[in-house]
Amino acid sequence: MDITEIVIISGKGGTGKTSITAALAVLAGKAAVADCDVDAADLHLVLAPEVDHRESFISGNEAVIRSADCTDCGYCLDLCRFDAIQRNEKGELFVDPVGCEGCGVCVHFCPEGAVDFPERECGEWFRSDTRVGPMVHARLKPGGENSGKLVTTVRGEARRLAEDQGLDLVLVDGPPGIGCPVIASLTGASLVLAVTEPTLSGAHDLERVLSLTRHFKIPTAVCVNKWDLNPEMADTIEASASTAGAFSAGRVRYDKAVTAAQVSAGAVTEAPGGATEDIRAVWNRLRTIGSDHGLHFADPAPAG
Repeated sequence: MDITEIVIISGKGGTGKTSITAALAVLAGKAAVADCDVDAADLHLVLAPEVDHRESFISGNEAVIRSADCTDCGYCLDLCRFDAIQRNEKGELFVDPVGCEGCGVCVHFCPEGAVDFPERECGEWFRSDTRVGPMVHARLKPGGENSGKLVTTVRGEARRLAEDQGLDLVLVDGPPGIGCPVIASLTGASLVLAVTEPTLSGAHDLERVLSLTRHFKIPTAVCVNKWDLNPEMADTIEASASTAGAFSAGRVRYDKAVTAAQVSAGAVTEAPGGATEDIRAVWNRLRTIGSDHGLHFADPAPAG
C-alpha cells in the first residue's frame, strides 16, 4: 500500500512543533507516529506511550584502556586531539567516554596494544502503543553520536509498523534546525509541514528550512503558530514563504488551551477551542495540498 509520510519540522526550538504534531495525530484518527527529535524527545509526554519493545542503539566505537597492560608511556595522551585521555586520582591513564570521538588513533598506535575498541551503546529506541496509534521513539544518551543514524532507524521502524498494521499515514516529529538529524528526518518524505512563529528569528530560521526542503524537492507547507502575537510579521512570513515556493497551511492563534493541554499531558485537539479549530483547518489544508501532489491519507477525526 502507498504510505504518506508527513514530517513536521521547525527552524528553531520552541515554535510549538511537537504540540502541533500531537494535535495532528489526534485528528488523523489512526497513524503511525515517529518522534525523530532524538536529542531532546518529548512527544511521549503528550501521547503517553506504553512501551512494548525496546532495543539498544549501537553506533561507532569507543576506546578503553586496559590498566593491567598499560605501561604508562603516555603516548596516547600526546596523540589524542580530543583530550579524551586523562589521568585519574591514582595517576592512571583512562579514556573519558564523553570526550572520546571513536577515531581509533590510540588503539592503532599504542605500543603495548593495551587499548580496546568495543562498540558504543549510544542510546535506545522503542516501539510503543498510544491512544492515537503505534509510536516509535528513542532516547539518545548525553553526548551520544550519530543521532542522524538513530533518526533513520526510528523512521524506518515507524514505516514498517504502518505497513504491518495497514496504516496509510506516518507522522514524524522532526528535530529543529537544518543539521544532520533534520536531513535524516526529511529524506524521502512525502510532505513537510514547517512550523514557525511570528518573530524575526522565526522568519530567518524558516528561510533556512525552506532552502533545505527546496533542495530535496519536497512539497512544503508553512504554519504560523501564535500568529496573533505579531500579525504583521505573520503576513511577512507567509509572503516570503510563498515567494520561496512553499504553501500556506494556515495559522494557529495563541490559546491558553494549549498550555492547559500540556499541563494535563494531552493534545489540544482532544478538547474544543480556538486553537483546535485552527489546527483542524491546517489538517484539512494539508490533505488538500497532499491530494494535489498525488498523496492520500486518513480522513480527519470527527469534530468534538
